[in-house]
Amino acid sequence: MCIRRVDVSKQNKAVRVLASSTLSFTICFAIWMMFAVLGIPIKKMLGLNETEFGLLAAMPVLSGSLVRVPLGIWCDKYGGRIVFFLLMLATVPAIYLIGLATAYWQFLALGLFVGLAGGSFSVGTPYVARWFAKERRGLAMGIFGAGNSGSALTKFVAPAIIAAWGWQALPTVYALTMLVTALLFWVFSATDPSHQSGASVSFADQVKVLKDRRVWRYCQYYSVVFGGYVALALWMTKYYVGEYGFDLKLAALLAACFSLPGGVLRALGGWIADRHGAYKVTWWVMWVCWVCFFLLSYPPTAMLIQTTRGPVQVNLALSPWLFTGLLFIVGTAMAVGKASVFKFIADDFSDNIGAVSGVVGLAGGLGGFILPIMFGALLDLTGVRSSAFMLLYGAVCVSLVWMHYSFRPAVASTAAPALQPA
Repeated sequence: MCIRRVDVSKQNKAVRVLASSTLSFTICFAIWMMFAVLGIPIKKMLGLNETEFGLLAAMPVLSGSLVRVPLGIWCDKYGGRIVFFLLMLATVPAIYLIGLATAYWQFLALGLFVGLAGGSFSVGTPYVARWFAKERRGLAMGIFGAGNSGSALTKFVAPAIIAAWGWQALPTVYALTMLVTALLFWVFSATDPSHQSGASVSFADQVKVLKDRRVWRYCQYYSVVFGGYVALALWMTKYYVGEYGFDLKLAALLAACFSLPGGVLRALGGWIADRHGAYKVTWWVMWVCWVCFFLLSYPPTAMLIQTTRGPVQVNLALSPWLFTGLLFIVGTAMAVGKASVFKFIADDFSDNIGAVSGVVGLAGGLGGFILPIMFGALLDLTGVRSSAFMLLYGAVCVSLVWMHYSFRPAVASTAAPALQPA
């Protein structure tokens, strides 16, 4: 009876930890992605070019990526609850000060501090994972990772706030939201001392995981499914405005058709990865993205075809509805892929989840930082908006080739018994 009561108590704590962490990560991610919408009026006010806009939108992603490794290490050492709580509090002043900024360099500098919110993923992932048994970790981490839907939350909320009170009001609202969320997290979360290593392990010792080639593979996969997701979440609102001439509200709403499934369905991805394995799920995710990015890469084209009846002009272009449908498929695939990559980590590095998830999260975050800048630079150089998808198409090709040659021996050895005669 006593054992039963202890088990129920631990399960209740696990559910509370998962719920409070997922809510907190959702708010952190919404604030991390705030320049996807806020950057558009700032771009107009400051007269920025496409590359400068890409840098502005991506600046929070840079700092949020760089802190992931130390945050993962601190989570292993001190416990996720205290690290998560202090991290959220640390971002509040910078969020508020964005509303008072007037110069480009001020927005960039404050964006770096706001970006700390993005590091919450490397705290919440090991914090949540350790509350659940191995066979349920994929689902639990998938539910927590559904906090990526905070990107869609920003696209729903931010345009309405900007339209009602001006862009300067958005940072004030977000700063207050972050403060309240941090307090709620502290009240409803829990601590388990057995999850803390407490060991005095150096940074160099922790990042020795980079000697394992599997970590590099997972970094590549995650730079596509997470880095690509972050980059597109930052870029798509502006893409709709520039390519189709939509206003900010409609553009943000359609961009949310990518961001929302890319976040919410991560829990489904965790469940699928638990049932079918990380390799098989990630492999099909990459193929789906490959097909969709190929179609999205094709720029609006006008062709003049000479026929026996004279020249015929053919216009090829994606309608906004077909474009949005393809984005929805990509968002769904990336949601599943983000969960399946972390299923790899939970299975292969169960004793060192914090450090490995920090390294892999760093790679994904750096992808989310570099890609928007490259999107802007390619647009400035070529004038072709779909060049962003051409770049992502190439990145997916690299992942598919790497997966094929990395897992081919394992797949062959698994299939060999079935080929032997009875």
